[in-house]
Order: sequence, then C-alpha cells, then structure tokens
Amino acid sequence: MKGDSILPIEHCNPVGDLLPRVHPYYYTDYGAAYLGDSAELLKKIPSDTIDLIITSPPYALVFKKEYGNVDASEYIDWFLGFADQIRRVLKESGSFVLNIGGCWNKGSPTRSLYQFELLLALSKKFHFAQEFFWFNPAKLPSPAEWVNVRRIRVKDSVEYIWWLSKTDSPKADNRKVLTPYSDDMERLIKNGYRAKKRPSGHNITSKFQKDHGGAIPSNLFRIGNTDSGSIYHKRCEEASVKPHPARFPSELPEFFVKFLTDAGDVVLDPFGGSNVTGRAAEILKRKWLCFEIVKEYLDGSRFRFDYSYED
Repeated sequence: MKGDSILPIEHCNPVGDLLPRVHPYYYTDYGAAYLGDSAELLKKIPSDTIDLIITSPPYALVFKKEYGNVDASEYIDWFLGFADQIRRVLKESGSFVLNIGGCWNKGSPTRSLYQFELLLALSKKFHFAQEFFWFNPAKLPSPAEWVNVRRIRVKDSVEYIWWLSKTDSPKADNRKVLTPYSDDMERLIKNGYRAKKRPSGHNITSKFQKDHGGAIPSNLFRIGNTDSGSIYHKRCEEASVKPHPARFPSELPEFFVKFLTDAGDVVLDPFGGSNVTGRAAEILKRKWLCFEIVKEYLDGSRFRFDYSYED
C-alpha cells in the first residue's frame, strides 16, 4: 500500500460500533485512534467485546516525566481505577497484557515494590497467566547517583510484562509465535535423537526430534529500544511534532497480537502514546482501538500509518 492510509471521513470507521457516539481522531482500514481520557472512553465500550488489551501505561517514577507518570505511592489506586473497566470490556477468552517498569525509592539505593503490589491487587480481579521479561541491552545506566557516581548498583535493564486473563484458559496458541530452531536442534532433527531420561529427571522421548516448524519461544524478549532513526521519528521531526518520549518496541505488541488473537479480533491500547500497538494490529489484520489523552502524541502517531515510508 502506498500513500497515507488514514481514511477520509466518508469511509466507515471499522470499530465505530464499539464507540458509536464518539468521533475518532483518525481511523484506518482496521482501527481508530481516539483523543480523550481512557477512564471515560472505556466506560463507553460494550461489555465482553475486546479480545486483547495490551498497554504500556506511564510508569511510577520518582521524577515526573512529561507524559504524566504517577507517583509510586499513588500508583496502585490510580491504576485500579481502570482495572474494573478493562475486565468488563474483555471477552471471556480475552487477555490483558501489561508492560510495567520498576523504579527506585526516592533518595535510597533500594527498589520500589509497587509493580508487584499492583500485580497482587490485579490478581484479585484477573487470573495471572504468565510473566514475561523485556531485556533492553540499550538502556542507559540509571539512577546515576547509585550506578555511575557511587558505583554501588548495576544497570537496570529489565522490565516486567504481566499476562492476565478473565479465565484460566484464555485464547492462546504458541504455534503462531514459533522461532527458528538453533543449529543444534536442526542437527538433532536431521540426525535423530536417542530417547532417554535426562539427569534432570525429564523423560525425553523420540517425539522430541519431530520438526514442528520452529521452537517454542521463551518468556524473555531481548529487544533494544533504540528507534531515534526510525521513520516515525523522522516524520515527527519534519512536521515539528514532538515524538512520544517513552515508546515501546513494536516487537512486543506484535508477539502478543499473534499469540493471543486471530485475524479479525479486536485489540485495544488504553494508553496508546504513539500507537505502536495499533500499527502492529493493523499489519496483522486485527481491528484496533487506541486511546490517548495528549493530542500531540496522536498527531505524531499518524505517521505510523503512512505506508509510502517503510520502517
């Protein structure tokens, strides 16, 4: 597809039935972005209509950021204000995926437990399906006082991703996210494997050497979040639009959209930022909704749907 994929107003909003009385900021072939407070927009979505909610909300940080993070001491209550609506709009087979970073206690070289406290609070409303870890090797060393100056801590480069669901058996299929086999596994499939019991106690049968088309992925993502040279960033610069300062990598929503949804399902990001989730859903032919309260971030997010440029 070439040219801007944002559709003119005479076309039909593909997710208009989910927010019939709310005008979208823009929409595309598969989804729509809405400017507004997600606490209010979530209330307008019918119950049991969303297949996947994936989001990276503002983290609880010691120092305030321009995108409006909440203090760690207030974060649990703040986020739980959204949790009931998130659960209500999810289908019974749906999933809620939350990327959340940690923070340090103010004035101390010790870590806050806020994200674990939030998980415990959310576990009263959702099933905890699995945890994932995002390792970002490109992350800068911080906080400088403890890592760079006093040298008493090491670089914090891992963030948590919680996979939650309404039931203990949400829709999921790891065959959709297989990774290439290692060279060793390729040789094993080719040359065969002698069935035996491993020292760990695992009984490895001859089925182990069957070619399934790829390896089952682990729950660790190694992704460097360095997109300052991306098309999105360049287009924002050309248009004098400030890029979102805390973008998460497209590989994260792409993985979970493939893993947890089918073509035609509906994906929602209630803290959309620069709409990385919407772009991933669009490419994978899922319907999507993006909520964002900052107009400038949505202005920049339009550039993710200009297919005359390639990321």
